[in-house]
Amino acid sequence: MDNSTVLYAIPLTGVLALLFALFKASWISKQPEGTEKMSTIAGHIADGAIAFLTREYKVLVVFVASVAVLLAFANSGREGTSPIIALSFIVGALCSGLAGFFGMKVATKANVRTTNAARTGLGQALNIAFSGGLVMGLSVVGLGIIGLSGLFIAYSTLYPSIDQIGEVINLISGFSLGASSIALFARVGGGIYTKAADVGADLAGKVYEGIPEDDPRNPATIADNVGDNVGDVAGMGADLFESYVGSIVGTMVLGAAFVPAFQAMGVNPIAGVLLPLVIAAVGILVSILGSFFVRVKEGGNPQTGLNMGEFGASLIMAVISYFLITNFLPESWLGDDGFAYSSTNVFFSVIIGLASGVLIGMITEYYCSTDNAPVEGIARQSITGAATTIIAGLGVGMMSTGLPVLVLSAAIVASHHFSGLYGIAIAALGMLSVTGIQLAVDAYGPISDNAGGIAEMSGLPAEVRERTDKLDAVGNTTAAIGKGFAIGSAALTALALFAAFRQQAHVTSLDISQPIIMAGLLIGAMLPFVFSAMAMGAVGRAASDMINEVGRQFREIPGLREGTAPAEFAHCVDISTKAAIREMILPGLMGVLVPVVVGFISKDMLGGLLAGVTSSGVLMAIFQSNAGGAWDNAKKRIEGNIEFDGVVYGKGSDTHKAAVVGDTVGDPLKDTSGPSINILMKLIAVVALVIAPLL
Repeated sequence: MDNSTVLYAIPLTGVLALLFALFKASWISKQPEGTEKMSTIAGHIADGAIAFLTREYKVLVVFVASVAVLLAFANSGREGTSPIIALSFIVGALCSGLAGFFGMKVATKANVRTTNAARTGLGQALNIAFSGGLVMGLSVVGLGIIGLSGLFIAYSTLYPSIDQIGEVINLISGFSLGASSIALFARVGGGIYTKAADVGADLAGKVYEGIPEDDPRNPATIADNVGDNVGDVAGMGADLFESYVGSIVGTMVLGAAFVPAFQAMGVNPIAGVLLPLVIAAVGILVSILGSFFVRVKEGGNPQTGLNMGEFGASLIMAVISYFLITNFLPESWLGDDGFAYSSTNVFFSVIIGLASGVLIGMITEYYCSTDNAPVEGIARQSITGAATTIIAGLGVGMMSTGLPVLVLSAAIVASHHFSGLYGIAIAALGMLSVTGIQLAVDAYGPISDNAGGIAEMSGLPAEVRERTDKLDAVGNTTAAIGKGFAIGSAALTALALFAAFRQQAHVTSLDISQPIIMAGLLIGAMLPFVFSAMAMGAVGRAASDMINEVGRQFREIPGLREGTAPAEFAHCVDISTKAAIREMILPGLMGVLVPVVVGFISKDMLGGLLAGVTSSGVLMAIFQSNAGGAWDNAKKRIEGNIEFDGVVYGKGSDTHKAAVVGDTVGDPLKDTSGPSINILMKLIAVVALVIAPLL
């Protein structure tokens, strides 16, 4: 295939992804919603979610326009740069925002239809929930590949000379910056929203008022269910959209270094640049194929069906990658850095990325699953009160950083051994190659969670809630695995972008004995802590307002406690919305401005900053996500009536209340600050890459 044939085939896979997502969305819409009460509750959730995104995007339009103007101005009149990079930034931001909007729109339709399907069986309920998640996953990869390949085609027309490939990729890096910027605000804003509502609903309902989770008398329940969508669907989608795009761009930058060697050999000179786009395009097809493997029989385990789809897609991708890479790249070549490359070794790097992603997911599942020792240990510690619950959860979270970091370290060393810095970047892409189905499995979780909430609020029979709880329990595990996967991919993507920055800024080495570099290293290591403090503080303040509002309604609305008067859900939705919009701005600006300021002080100092934020960020993200996930499932173990030493502990007991406190502490860790650090690492790295030609 010549370059033009390959280039024009790539965006077609993105179009196919969007068409398949549209087909799934249409199928979901045709499924029955259930009773009028179910439909009304689902309508409140959908209205709240769209209202939040609308207000969030209004703020982000101002931010995007301002940054686009600054980018155009900064890149005007400089050799090797162009103000057109501002267009890439706008397109990246637009694609990220659209992916989140499409995914969340369908998720708010799938939730009630999952509930209705659970009235008759488990299989169809799983099918609807997974299909809702699949729309999110395919929207992310479809818009990502269309945006990147479309810009590459357009800029290659403007800069047709092969010697200008560097300028083309510089312009495309703006797309990644746009994706990263929207992702940070979406993740932080959505995380603040969902956890303010969740913490407020849990404490006000279960602890203070003594009513069950998702009880329709609790005014915060609608806000809680809205939060599942804006945080765990739109937010997670933006997170993986950014990783997906960042890994492709980072690999393209490093692949441009092969142009002279490939020209001399008489092979396709931009094969190293096109390969990441081709792998991503094939990954879309494999994700669609893998979605057909997700099935469950009545009485079966939904986890088995989801694993079949996800792991099956990864296995198929591994096999296809061999034939793809060995036919696309030369058998062997010598890079300008003196490194001896081969197509077989590049394939090994892709496999290392795929395998490390699966391993990190399995390790995360061990620490967060309800069936394993860490979660059971936290549940046992809850017998003696909230303090020991907190101590046990902190210990599990800290211990859980060990194995994933060893896996990541091994992946970095091994992929570099086989293919140098290009190998690290292609390993990140390997981990993200089947993002379409990986994100579908992850987004399935909040849809199932919403389905359970709608079943409870609608007063459906107990067996319906049992089925949705079965889906939700699996969803908690898939969400924890998804967060572990997102952290691992973020680390490799940040490292790939770091390598690309060093190449673009001509930073040959970083000696940490130099004061300027050590200073950058320390500042970078500090950023995830300050960032987490901002996010945690925001959730705490908003949750306090939520608890006070719930208490006010129980005091002032006659008949609310008895269930004869409706709660004022809109007030709680408004509290979460205002808090999220207000509190997301400062952390977001910090991620954009700090690398710019440090970079113009010293590009070597910026290199130290990137090393520091990646090192501490990975550890903080794993610790926070796994501690929160373990606390959450320890609470669920107790709610399922757990027995210790002949005594059964269940809902309403002091042990349960202690576990609720642990879960409440863990909520902002696992759903606000922890996942947002992924984006902070990548955003700072991509900002550094974009400003590299200016330094």
